[in-house]
Amino acid sequence: MSEGGDQVAQPPTDLGKSLRCCVPCRLIKSFDQFYEQGCENCPYLDMENDRERVFDCTTSEFKGMVSVVDPSTSWCAKWLRLKKFVPGCYALSVQAELPQHIEDILDNRGIKWRLQD
Repeated sequence: MSEGGDQVAQPPTDLGKSLRCCVPCRLIKSFDQFYEQGCENCPYLDMENDRERVFDCTTSEFKGMVSVVDPSTSWCAKWLRLKKFVPGCYALSVQAELPQHIEDILDNRGIKWRLQD
């Protein structure tokens, strides 16, 4: 996952049904934003310009949203375990499973993720 730095995830451009949440990191953006920019926290998932990969790595099944401006000092980011992520909009909980090949990518990188209820 990203260490934040100067990078910032663009806020969702559409608050309708096209909102998606990256399952491993819970970043929220529109489908088109994930397709055009990928995930700033999970660049190794290679979502850019790959519709199938965006569908595999994101879900519309999430609850709540919080905007985090400074993850390193935010109590909310600490509570949600987002301190190492880029500033952006995040889901409070996610109800989704990842396909096995995506889980394998995370396992190979030593990234432990879990469903957020």
